[in-house]
Amino acid sequence: MNTVSVDILNPKAFALLKGLEKLNMISIENGKRVQKKENNLMNLIGAFRDEITEKPLSMEEITAEVESVRHERYVANK
Repeated sequence: MNTVSVDILNPKAFALLKGLEKLNMISIENGKRVQKKENNLMNLIGAFRDEITEKPLSMEEITAEVESVRHERYVANK
């Protein structure tokens, strides 16, 4: 499935698209529903960000964690 955004300049083009929708060849979502989905996603992301109370890991902490996981995998695969 591919998703595209189209600006319809001619009402006849919209009629053609509605015809394709009736044939179950395409699905049309109006802009309000798409915008609502985008707003819901942004609200969800904002909620996750609000829950973060710890400061981000430093590069040294990230490196140490990666090295630890690599070591565990190496030991497990011997």
